[in-house]
Amino acid sequence: MTEAPEGYPGEGFFSTRLSDVVGLARKNSLWPLPFATSCCGIEFMATMASHYDLARFGAERVGFSPRQCDLLMVMGTISKKMGPVVRQVYLQMAEPRWVIAMGACASSGGIFDTYSVLQGIDQVIPVDVYIPGCPPRPEAVLDGFMKIQDLVGQESIRRRNSDQYKALMNSYGIE
Repeated sequence: MTEAPEGYPGEGFFSTRLSDVVGLARKNSLWPLPFATSCCGIEFMATMASHYDLARFGAERVGFSPRQCDLLMVMGTISKKMGPVVRQVYLQMAEPRWVIAMGACASSGGIFDTYSVLQGIDQVIPVDVYIPGCPPRPEAVLDGFMKIQDLVGQESIRRRNSDQYKALMNSYGIE
């Protein structure tokens, strides 16, 4: 069970800040969009299965439409030709949106230090959480997901309107 946000309880009511309530709702209802290209996708399937059950953390619905999801999980090797596709999927997602780079290949290119492999998806889109491993164990995926939940729960409602966030998006060529 989730703890109530900081506030004032009374008889028949509870008052708190709106940003705390919104953060609590967002962090416990993330809709992941898996972008799996190789072996990390298999580990993600294991994480979604009954033994590890990512649905316990509020990710019951795995979506395959970027317009309905708010968490992009990039897993596996991304070629340089695939970079614009990942970026397009990211841009089609509604704000607020978060990104997990799962595995060594999505985080840094992995063992594929070649001309055709993107050396980390952070070259095309901003990444919030990196999950290390080749491939990462389901426990690591759950840990990364909980880190995203912490980030989402503590994020201010107005962060996306800040000058710092706009500068970050501009550094990636996203307006």
